Amino acid sequence: MDTTERNGHANRKSEIRDVMFDFCGVLVELNYRPCLQGHFPQDFVDTLCTDESDIYGFFAAEARMDAGDDFADVIKDYRQQHGDDLAGAFTYYIKHYDDALPRMIDGMEALLTDLRQAGYGVWGLTNWSGETFHFAFEKFPQLERLLQGAVVSGVEKMHKPNADIFNLALNRFGLEPAQTVFFDDTQANVEGAKAVGIQGIHFNDAPNARKELHRLGVKI
Repeated sequence: MDTTERNGHANRKSEIRDVMFDFCGVLVELNYRPCLQGHFPQDFVDTLCTDESDIYGFFAAEARMDAGDDFADVIKDYRQQHGDDLAGAFTYYIKHYDDALPRMIDGMEALLTDLRQAGYGVWGLTNWSGETFHFAFEKFPQLERLLQGAVVSGVEKMHKPNADIFNLALNRFGLEPAQTVFFDDTQANVEGAKAVGIQGIHFNDAPNARKELHRLGVKI
């Protein structure tokens, strides 16, 4: 944020100066189906996209990458546990990750734009693999333009909801916890933000996010 933006911010009655957002489920939709549909058996796609027990181990493997493990190490272990066919599906998913990002969440580009125009700091903090995060900005260049910085768990090898990644973001961006709002669609991550003094809010949709920001005195 340039000096003019920051000074204009300080003159506001609202104590909130900065708003930080999770990515998947908040800024962009993550959906396995459009990535895998038509390339793998339909029963496999349907089960993967509806089964929260993660019988195929996709979510656990991706979580390892989000935490900083290299794909090469993850896929080696995954193949040993789940076999070649599922390892091939997971490899395809990672290579075509942009197809699993079908759209931005409705209303979020407008919200980020309004925050920036009003002089607030706008930041990202995400649990995302450092090997696939580039797809987010390549597919949605408006995000790279609107966000003033983003902390990515797989790059930093630390992840939400742990305090270390929140503190890293605060220090890197020069934010004061009590003057920062963080939106995440996972309640555990909201609680992690609150634990370090950030005003954490569970994200449902853009209209509700606007209401929460207005409640906190954000003028947009």
